[in-house]
Amino acid sequence: MSRKGKVLVAMSGGIDSTVTALMLHHEGYEVVGITMKTWDYASSGTSSKETGCCNIDSFNDARQAAVHHGFPHFILDIREEFGDFVIENFVEEYMAGRTPNPCVMCNTHIKWRALLKRANALDCDFIATGHYAEVRRHTNDRYVISKGLDETKDQSYVLWGLDQELLSRTIMPLGKYHKTQIRQMALDMGYPELAKKSESYEICFVPDNDYRGFLKRRVEGLEEEVAGGWFIDKNGKKLGQHKGYPFYTVGQRKGLDIALGKPAYVTAINPDTNTVVLGDESDLEQNDMLVGKINWIKYDGITDGMEAITKIRYKDKGALSNLYTHENGIRARFYENVKGIAPGQSAVFYEGNDVIGGGVIQRGELIFS
Repeated sequence: MSRKGKVLVAMSGGIDSTVTALMLHHEGYEVVGITMKTWDYASSGTSSKETGCCNIDSFNDARQAAVHHGFPHFILDIREEFGDFVIENFVEEYMAGRTPNPCVMCNTHIKWRALLKRANALDCDFIATGHYAEVRRHTNDRYVISKGLDETKDQSYVLWGLDQELLSRTIMPLGKYHKTQIRQMALDMGYPELAKKSESYEICFVPDNDYRGFLKRRVEGLEEEVAGGWFIDKNGKKLGQHKGYPFYTVGQRKGLDIALGKPAYVTAINPDTNTVVLGDESDLEQNDMLVGKINWIKYDGITDGMEAITKIRYKDKGALSNLYTHENGIRARFYENVKGIAPGQSAVFYEGNDVIGGGVIQRGELIFS
């Protein structure tokens, strides 16, 4: 038994998870590799070539790295677990007029739980992933997620749902490095093909990046059910017909197929009336939002008025806000207007580089101007 302990490493076959496994192996951990099959491309109904983390080439790449370095590797089929929760949630959120974040849901409810369950079965002390973030124990004895050193790759935003039990067992060694350093490590370790390997940014179960097509294939009769709804302005005036409210997202400008003589943006979606509200870019500005399904990380709660940097989407830089407790979660009030608060997306609260906690956006509004 290694003095550092035994660690179960999630290996997708890509550069980040492979370097993670080899880094920990070289540091003296007893490594066990595991590759999770979350989705069957044949059932997606697309003609797209398999890419990303769920294809046979990726499985083989992960296994070969493990065999070459002398540690065991397993393939774990979690398609049923994944489909029952992540995909159903994805469809339900769009049908409710919201914009889901399936990666957050998968991390929170499926991947980490599946990893921990197998880690316990294999007597592993830790689980490890190739995310660009860090986990450490704070002075209050809580485990904290912090931003990765490489701001362009930081993934702390999608990890806000992990609870203390999961974090206490998690190692994320890449958080201390820049992506360029990881590419160099792959070269130094003898994996030049990994260093050059392109990264996939698609949702794993929507390989062609066409979520509208996925919804049509997933929900029988959807097009007929939602066709013929109306685009309206903020005063309720009809502007023209749309293709169905689930096929639009707050903040969308392109692909509306309507000519108004000026740029138009989706500012709200009402599934009950199958209407999509269009407005100017300024109509997307809001400074107050309600966030539910809260998970606290750095602290076990907040005091009203606590200051935080709040991110409302993955690539958002964040904006200064005050947090207030609410009967349905947390109200975040921004010092200045922010654009594109989309119900269904995640809101993540930061104190410096540390994640205070996060939740799911319920609604946004403009309370002062």
